[in-house]
Amino acid sequence: MERTLFEPEHDLFRESFRKFLDTHVAPNHEQWAEQGVVDRAAWIEAGKQGFLGMAVPEEYGGGGVKDFRYNAVIAEECVNGLYSGLGFTLHNDVVAPYLLDLTNEEQKKRWLPGFCSGETITAIAMTEPGTGSDLQGIKTRAVRDGDDWVLNGAKTFITNGINADLVIVVAQTDPDKGAMGFSLLVVERGMPGFERGRNLDKIGLKAQDTAELSFTDVRVPAANLLGQEGMGFIHLMQNLPQERLSIAAVAAAAMESTLQRTIQYVRDRKAFGKPIGAQQNTRFVLAELATKTTAVRVFVDKCIEDLNAGKLSVEDAAMAKWWSTEEQVELINRCLQLHGGYGYMQEYPIAQAYLDARVQTIYGGTTEIMKEIIGRSLKLS
Repeated sequence: MERTLFEPEHDLFRESFRKFLDTHVAPNHEQWAEQGVVDRAAWIEAGKQGFLGMAVPEEYGGGGVKDFRYNAVIAEECVNGLYSGLGFTLHNDVVAPYLLDLTNEEQKKRWLPGFCSGETITAIAMTEPGTGSDLQGIKTRAVRDGDDWVLNGAKTFITNGINADLVIVVAQTDPDKGAMGFSLLVVERGMPGFERGRNLDKIGLKAQDTAELSFTDVRVPAANLLGQEGMGFIHLMQNLPQERLSIAAVAAAAMESTLQRTIQYVRDRKAFGKPIGAQQNTRFVLAELATKTTAVRVFVDKCIEDLNAGKLSVEDAAMAKWWSTEEQVELINRCLQLHGGYGYMQEYPIAQAYLDARVQTIYGGTTEIMKEIIGRSLKLS
C-alpha cells in the first residue's frame, strides 16, 4: 500500500539522516552496546546537522518546524539500522514538548540552545522503584524552602539517565492535594545531592543508557519549576499521547524492517531442497504478518496526521501504543521462528530485534494501562 504521509522535504531529511547514521553511528554502535552508553560526540554531531530540536524555534537554535513527520523519520531510520542506542526519540519526541510549551522566556533561553546543539542531553524521571505505571503513587518529594525546592527521592529505568544534563523530575509538592499535588522540577547536572546509580543491565537496547537516579536534599531553584506548581500530573497527561505515538512509530517501523529481512532470509535459506519461502506454511505466516504490518502502518500514520493537526486524542494514542507494540512483539517472535536455530544467534539481526522489542509493551504505559484508558472512555458503567 502506497504511503502518502511524507512530502519531498521529509525524503531529503531522511536521506541526510541516513548519511549521518552511516558515518557517525554505524562504525561505533557495537562499541556503544558494549559500554552501555552512546558517546556524547554523536549527540554533538546530530545537533550540528539539525537532527535535534526540529520543532524548536530558530531563535533558540532549532529547526523552527513543528512537524512530527520529521520525528517519525528519525525513529524509522534508527529502527531500520538497528541503532537502538540513540536516545534521540526521547529527547525530541518526549522531552521537547515540555521545554517548548511549559517554559517561560528565561528558561527557553537557558535550556533550548543546548538542547538543539546536543550539548544538553535530556531525560524525564517519572518511574520509581516502587511505582511504575501508577503515576499518582510517586513518592519523590519536594518542599519549598525560600527560593529553592528541596528534593528527595529516587527514580529508576530512566532513559538517557547516565548522559543526561537536564532531567525533568516528577515530584510531590503538596501530598494533601492528590493528583493536584505534583509538580515538575528541572534538575541539572552538577546540582549537589543529585546522583546517578547503576547503568542498568537490560536484555535489549544495550547501547542505550538507562539509569537509577537519586536525589538527596537537592536544592532546585524555584526558577527551575516547569509549568505551574501543582499541575504536574496535568502536564504529564497532556504530553503522554505524543510519547506513546513515538513508541508506536518505532513499533510500525520495526515490523516493516523485520518483515523485509525475514522475507529475504526465507528466499535465500533452503530446506528439503527448496527455499523455505516456497513452503506453504511460510507463505501463509508471512501473508498474515504482511497484512498486520500494513494495518498497523496505516493506523500509526493516521495518528501522526492527527497529532500534527492537534487532534490526536488520549484514547487513540493509547490504542496505537498497545496495539502496535503487541503486534510488533508477535511479528518478531514469528519471524524468529522462521529463522530456525539461526534466529537464536545474536549475530543475526532478528535476535537483536527480538530483544529490543520486548520493552515496547511496557514503557510509556503498559498494554494493560492503555486498555484501561480506552476502556474508561467507553463509559461502560
